[in-house]
Amino acid sequence: MFNTPFVLSFALLLSFPLLFFFAPRFLPPKHAQISLPDELDDLALFRRATLASLHPGAVVSRLGTTNSNSKPKIAFLFLTNSDLHFAPIWQIFFQNYQGLYNIYIHADPSSKIAPPGGVFEGRFITAKRTQRASPTLISAARRLLATALLDDSLNSYFALVSQKCIPLHSFQFMYNSLFVKPIAESTRPNSSSSSMLFPMYRSFIEILNDDPYLKDRYISRGQDVMLPEVPFDRFRVGSQFFVLTRQHALVVIKDRRLWRKFRLPCHNLDSCYPEEHYFPTLLSMEDPHGCTHYTLTRVNWTGSTDGHPHTYGPAEVSTALIRELRVSNSTYSFMFARKFSPECLQPLLDIAEKVIFRD
Repeated sequence: MFNTPFVLSFALLLSFPLLFFFAPRFLPPKHAQISLPDELDDLALFRRATLASLHPGAVVSRLGTTNSNSKPKIAFLFLTNSDLHFAPIWQIFFQNYQGLYNIYIHADPSSKIAPPGGVFEGRFITAKRTQRASPTLISAARRLLATALLDDSLNSYFALVSQKCIPLHSFQFMYNSLFVKPIAESTRPNSSSSSMLFPMYRSFIEILNDDPYLKDRYISRGQDVMLPEVPFDRFRVGSQFFVLTRQHALVVIKDRRLWRKFRLPCHNLDSCYPEEHYFPTLLSMEDPHGCTHYTLTRVNWTGSTDGHPHTYGPAEVSTALIRELRVSNSTYSFMFARKFSPECLQPLLDIAEKVIFRD
């Protein structure tokens, strides 16, 4: 009835919709790229924040809290693509410390996130799409830093956290720990050089150069793509969660040179985690002595899956766990911990007052 070529052609035509439907399930995922309009928006924001830093106190934004208190503040930068399930914990954490902190939230616009209210009311910034293991996470963090710099000249420390982070101490403990020990200028190397421009307080950012996978990650964009700006012996890795000083936050948003390399797409996606390399590499090159080289965020990599750390469940939440998570190898206690599943909220609330916030 129908000749063979006609049947084959008709079958091929019908297969096209199926190809478009199933192909994304079998092809390797592509990392999200940063569009030119998004890049230009960010550059404009970074310029405004940089100019505002030259005249501190001249700019007042709707997100900043203004009062007669002239004490330095901690800017908490929440980077999220889902609901802030632990908002009630953070609400207790911030309670009674108005004027000593500001909150900024970058929420992926492709995710439907329920407004948490309370201290988080009105704290969402203009956000762009983010994707794990892509330069979009770097852009989001820089966007948060620039917004906080522009918003309040009293923002002195900038703590990047995720929606799956919880505090391990009271706000008062954290505040006192961060601002108690300034670096004496006379003890800093090259104190007569450009390092004089950097802070008397250190940034808490993990900076490592001995990771066994460092070489694979360095060449993930191509053998010599990172040259000459980033030679391999200057390439670093570390946790994407940090607590930066104001001066180092300015270094990050002013950077163009290294960003041009780290924003490039990777050919080997299995070894591509730019958000874990950009900040440690940049600050290691600019001011290594102004950084502690360790993070204040505790993560458990035991039994990690697909590059994700261990996620604590409600059955694991206990007084002993909180005390264990606080312990670090540095002179500072860990201040945050991740990752916790949303189901941990109630067990954490049960021990918040008597354990987490009692130092």
